[in-house]
Amino acid sequence: MQVQSLYNVEFSHATREQRQKVLNDMIREELFVQRGRELDVASTDPDVRNALVNAVELEIASDAITSQPTESALRSYYQAHPERYASEGIMTVEDYVFSANGAAVSQAIDALKIQVPSPDLIARFGGKSSGKVGDEEFYFAAKIHLGDRLFEAARGLPQGGASAPIEMPDGIHVLYMQKNVKPALLDFAAARDKVLSDFRNERIRHLTTGDEAFLRKRANIRVADDLR
Repeated sequence: MQVQSLYNVEFSHATREQRQKVLNDMIREELFVQRGRELDVASTDPDVRNALVNAVELEIASDAITSQPTESALRSYYQAHPERYASEGIMTVEDYVFSANGAAVSQAIDALKIQVPSPDLIARFGGKSSGKVGDEEFYFAAKIHLGDRLFEAARGLPQGGASAPIEMPDGIHVLYMQKNVKPALLDFAAARDKVLSDFRNERIRHLTTGDEAFLRKRANIRVADDLR
């Protein structure tokens, strides 16, 4: 294999000089590996330690990387994790804040159900825009800007819908949804490549965790008290 890699010829077709060169390189490599073990280089050299860790990780992952799961296994994985294989939702939502809950907030919500909001309309009921959103955003961006609680209220709103009052530390929030394109599940054929990648990655994590647990049980590692 090394003859073919170095000279791009089969071993049987290599010259005597080519074979001797490869043999000498292999002997040199083995001599240096043995000397490295004598010097315990692996315990002191960061590059060697990293190389060993990477080699073990690749060895653990090799079965998961090279094996081909059945279509049935992939479909089961796809069905068990639908949230991973959906298009990204898009929304355009307005977030309005009122100083106190009461008749004015109820009137504002009633007004939003029949007309598009404007700064004057919201101000008439003592509210104002929070300034957090208002532009078209992917769901993940809207969640960052709104926060978990307001986002959960927003995601279920239809286009043109207004939320119920939501009490927050800074006041009473009312959301108005201008546009809400909810995530759509990709069919299996469209998602298959990602399903396969996710399936293998999860298998690798499972194997790595199992091997690490086994190695921990049989290892004799002492941790300094000041590092605990």
